[in-house]
Amino acid sequence: MPVQVIKERNSGKVLNVVLGATKEQGGTRTHTITVGRQTCLPFLHFEGETPNRPVIAIEVVDRYPDDWNDELKKAYGDVLHDPAAWAKKSVEEFGADMIYLRLQSADPDLGGSSPEKCVETVKSVLAAVGVPLAVVGCGIDDIDNKVISAVAEACAGENLLLGHATQENYNTITAACMVHKHTLIANSPLDINICKQLNILITEMGLPLDRIVMDPSIGGLGYGLEYAYSIGERGRIGTLQGDKMLSLPTLGTVGFEAWKTKESNASIDEFPGWGDQAERAILWEALTASTLLQSGLDILVMRHPEAVRLVRKNIDELMKPNKVD
Repeated sequence: MPVQVIKERNSGKVLNVVLGATKEQGGTRTHTITVGRQTCLPFLHFEGETPNRPVIAIEVVDRYPDDWNDELKKAYGDVLHDPAAWAKKSVEEFGADMIYLRLQSADPDLGGSSPEKCVETVKSVLAAVGVPLAVVGCGIDDIDNKVISAVAEACAGENLLLGHATQENYNTITAACMVHKHTLIANSPLDINICKQLNILITEMGLPLDRIVMDPSIGGLGYGLEYAYSIGERGRIGTLQGDKMLSLPTLGTVGFEAWKTKESNASIDEFPGWGDQAERAILWEALTASTLLQSGLDILVMRHPEAVRLVRKNIDELMKPNKVD
């Protein structure tokens, strides 16, 4: 006896956002990346359309990451002192769809690089790879306003993905994106209401919704993952119900969250029952990413190349049609 499949009728969809710009569009990228445009819950292909697959960005830092686990640093070898070489290896050997460049050295406690020095770094990475580029600051508002504004001006037309705009600090970076034709990361602290309100504030300044990517914040496996999942799920459901201020593609810093957990860093000598530390940490990152894919993440910012490989394989499977007649 045939079983009737009940399908939701959704009135809304995720907006289409294009990242990067080719020479014909005023930039230097070899191609652009499009995220969004889903009309259903994640990967329910029988209910709607998922025309654009999730994107994996590999994180690159503009200083030697001495705070990273040795097993993670080992995966990149001798390129960690050179952001351009690091980005090139991430694309050519590890298959990164885009690069997520963190200008950490702008922090006075980590080198205090000037805006001009940060611009040089961004330009060197742009020259080294042809994929779209996301650029974020060091996390100190006053410094990031100067650094990201300088990057936006120096790289006008490249349609970089720039961050972060927050509820307390969004005016300067939003204006820079508007003037110099970039896309903005809107970051909120695991709160769906603040997430929506920030999008309203940004659009009231004049930046269109299709030039915003949401970073609603996430938690790693065992460290708030289920709450982060619920935020993503609520955002996607709101989108499908027609809420325009939630209908944006989302980004999550998976590698950052997964690699700061105790389980990813504790040695096998400390916890023999936990198994090999390197394998455990890679799986911790991959499981965090794979879980959040199901909540609607469009851009996964990852670190370990083996975790990237595992998640890409998972995405390949999830993108296969599951149409039901």
